[in-house]
Amino acid sequence: MVGHKTEAELRRVTVNGVELNVAVAGEGPAVLLLHGFPHTWQLWSDVWGALARRHRLIAPDLRGFGASARAVDGYDAGTLASDAEALLAALGERSADVVAIDAGVPPAFLLAMRRPRLVRRLAVMESLLGTLPGAERFLAGGPPWWFGFHAVPGLAETVLTGHEGRYIDWFLDSGTLGQGVRQPLRDAFVHAYTGGDALRCAFSYYRALPVSARQIQEAVEAGPLTVPTLAIGAQPVHTALHQQLRPVAEDVVGHVIEDCGHIIPLHRPEALLSLLGPFLRH
Repeated sequence: MVGHKTEAELRRVTVNGVELNVAVAGEGPAVLLLHGFPHTWQLWSDVWGALARRHRLIAPDLRGFGASARAVDGYDAGTLASDAEALLAALGERSADVVAIDAGVPPAFLLAMRRPRLVRRLAVMESLLGTLPGAERFLAGGPPWWFGFHAVPGLAETVLTGHEGRYIDWFLDSGTLGQGVRQPLRDAFVHAYTGGDALRCAFSYYRALPVSARQIQEAVEAGPLTVPTLAIGAQPVHTALHQQLRPVAEDVVGHVIEDCGHIIPLHRPEALLSLLGPFLRH
């Protein structure tokens, strides 16, 4: 894999009163990479080297996640979007391409909606955007089971403390269609989500979903998404995100990577690069 040939420089950057752990590498036009659950910035490890050859990569651990500070609140998409905007400003970037997956998608979308001059291009994958129309087929049997489990304040972290490894393994295995991820990455993810406070922060994202959904709805009511957008699906989201974006985006293209699990950057990094590379160079 090309992803291991470029070392990341880790920095501590304070934005909106919260200290973020941020990986930076490469030179060129900035690309902001936003991870999801249960990941850290290391989710991008296998595409890191290839992207860093042409771009300045900026990959934070979202607030409360990984090695970033355990914020008390601020896990709604709007606040996370504000974190991303402040991070780019702190690093001296006046514009950036934004690439996001899972929990990183709603804040990436809101950032592009609110600051279209800041976001040059937007690539999003394997997530939903609040309650926007288009995901009815995906949600026909109800949302994924863990959404409800994570949403009850205090429940999931109480149940899971001491069993974090087995729980994270389930997501890593299902997200790669049983393939799993290599041991050092697996251990890093488990470490990042071990302990009651780490779990509280991660699950706070799910507990803020109703607020995030309202923020997304208000944004689309104010006007369309004007930033050129690439929507990438795999299993299980498939085309749902693209379908949500089509009515609200002026320029959106959708692709589905076949035989690929939810954790696209680690399961099918070469396929992802084949889509991201031309899109970001356009």
